[in-house]
Amino acid sequence: MALKAQLSEDLKASMKGGDKVKLGVIRMIQSAVKNKEIDERVKPQDPNDKRTADQKEDELIQAVLKTMAKQRRESIEQFKAGGRQDLVDQETAELKVIESYLPQQLPRDQVEAIVAEVIKSTGASGPKEMGNVMKAVLAKVAGKADNKLVSEIVKAKLQ
Repeated sequence: MALKAQLSEDLKASMKGGDKVKLGVIRMIQSAVKNKEIDERVKPQDPNDKRTADQKEDELIQAVLKTMAKQRRESIEQFKAGGRQDLVDQETAELKVIESYLPQQLPRDQVEAIVAEVIKSTGASGPKEMGNVMKAVLAKVAGKADNKLVSEIVKAKLQ
């Protein structure tokens, strides 16, 4: 099922079930996706793009979801530092709903193995080659690992 259709079905189910947190988060997601779609309409289309409309739409929604998840994680850190447990709980609940629509994240040890493999194949030996390694690793993990985690692991391995 396409991600947009799944969001729509889950919206209806949360309305019927009275799940206010999920309902609110899905509405936020749909609003953010709509704004992103409007922004994308203004940009010129690439004639060499071979993706279908559904693939483009799913990728757009995935990008919006990643951004929203990152914002929630940063907010949680800030609220913890400020001692606002009520807001930490709220943001954590929203993050769980958002993450349910994202692809399953790879565990740290798998990301470390991929980074080690890429470093070996590229022959990278120092921090100056971090950009090349990051590019190759991010192409392999393709949204299944947090960029911050990948950067942290690559930096540690290239020291």
